[in-house]
Amino acid sequence: MFENNLYNLMMQATQEHLSLWRIKKEYLEDASQNPEAKAFWEKMITDKEAHINELKVLIKKELQ
Repeated sequence: MFENNLYNLMMQATQEHLSLWRIKKEYLEDASQNPEAKAFWEKMITDKEAHINELKVLIKKELQ
């Protein structure tokens, strides 16, 4: 069984990926007529991708 910290990191990575998918596949399209909302979702995509990359690094360290 994984230690709590590793499990938490993996769960958060999963949640971030799911959220990123929803933003790219649904929210961005829904905001296509609203430039301000579209800009917000595009920034959120960048933020989510950065969080996912940070989580990957932490998970790799925990697995060593």
